[in-house]
Amino acid sequence: MKVVLLAGGLGSRISEESDLKPKPMIEIGGKPLLWHIMKTYSKHNFKEFIVCLGYKGHVIIDYFKNYFYHASDIEVDLSNGELNIIKNNQLDWKISLIDTGLKTNTAGRLKKISGLLDSTFLMTYGDGLSNVDISSSVKFHKNHKKLVTVTGVRPPGRFGVLKVDEMNQVTSFSEKSQAEEGFINGGFFVVEPEALEYINENDDSWESDCLPAISKVGQLKAFKHYDYWKPCDTLRDKRILEKDWLSGKPPWFSAVTKFK
Repeated sequence: MKVVLLAGGLGSRISEESDLKPKPMIEIGGKPLLWHIMKTYSKHNFKEFIVCLGYKGHVIIDYFKNYFYHASDIEVDLSNGELNIIKNNQLDWKISLIDTGLKTNTAGRLKKISGLLDSTFLMTYGDGLSNVDISSSVKFHKNHKKLVTVTGVRPPGRFGVLKVDEMNQVTSFSEKSQAEEGFINGGFFVVEPEALEYINENDDSWESDCLPAISKVGQLKAFKHYDYWKPCDTLRDKRILEKDWLSGKPPWFSAVTKFK
């Protein structure tokens, strides 16, 4: 099952970092947010990624193009330029890096790669870390047979609200509402290709245009996640994530097996 990562936005709310690099390349513990997210998926054996690039996409391309050497211990003989690999920590990931445009909106990025999505796929943003049980969300999605499953989380009230009934049916979706309770859009979607038919233009928003429409026809379900979920929207968020990393047991890896 392919994993789509939306990594093309400007990240204007954390401009101190994103002026120099795409937001998903902001580092936590010396590794980009994007790496942490991909590591989470790979621990559930989802290792084929499509990264939708936009703003400063070349930074992401350069990172993965040189990943083999950056992630390995090497020996360089400066007398002749010979390079030897001492220890190889390379990962068994397959990554497609696709330029989906600088100003393309979230749904538009999905539209541009729709030719690569011919079966159920996973999708998330490049700026949130969580220990959501992705494998269980996929099982939940297959059982209810709707077009989209969105992970519902319960963090601060500056995000959009999901109203969910007793059958886990999403009855309404309102992005960017100042909610103090209830579930919000935590990303980590499971999506059927048919859901992409709700995308009309490149400037369509997955959150504001598509999900409300999909909800209205009863095709959006919520997988409720009560544990760790944190976005990285501000420098304060980044510091919190760094503190969690330095604890030695990053909470976003707590629900999966030991990582490298």
